[in-house]
Amino acid sequence: MNGIEKITQRIEADVQAEIDDVLGKARAKADEIRTGYEAQAAKARAEAESRSRRAAQDREARLVDAAEIDRRKLLLSAKQEMVGKAFDLALEKLCAMEDAQYAAVTAKMLAEAAPSGRGTVYFPDGKAAVGAEAVKQANAILGEKGKLTLAPETRPIQGGFLLVDGSVEVNGTFETLVRFQKGTMASEVAKILFPEG
Repeated sequence: MNGIEKITQRIEADVQAEIDDVLGKARAKADEIRTGYEAQAAKARAEAESRSRRAAQDREARLVDAAEIDRRKLLLSAKQEMVGKAFDLALEKLCAMEDAQYAAVTAKMLAEAAPSGRGTVYFPDGKAAVGAEAVKQANAILGEKGKLTLAPETRPIQGGFLLVDGSVEVNGTFETLVRFQKGTMASEVAKILFPEG
């Protein structure tokens, strides 16, 4: 080998070494970049999975909350319906009292409703005889000032009476009394019907 060939070989070897060095560094840099991107991708995937899990948990929690609210609404509605039925039953029982008890109860109510002792008393259909007895007992309770009279006609009420004294009308109907009691006692009735809370 002559000198030029040796120089050429040496140059080629140096160039090849430089190429190998550059390629080695490039491969190392590429590996470093790939590892960095893989790490970023893994981190992004983990974050996305975490966000998806949290979103799913949040959605599940919202659905559970909504279902609980619906359950409470249905339970409250059922309780309100049962309380309403209890007051309906109370009205039914008041209207179905035995005649003697009906007369005594309405007589006492009439005496309290007519402190002046005057007025015309209207009863529901089918209660004329009981109404006459109630007016008689109320007048007895009122004593000398008892001048209540039984109206010859009836009124379309379920039970109790209507007392008219001039332009003043006193509503002593059982349906009105029960409605007023429902407004003030519904929560107490609910506690009795549903003691667990």
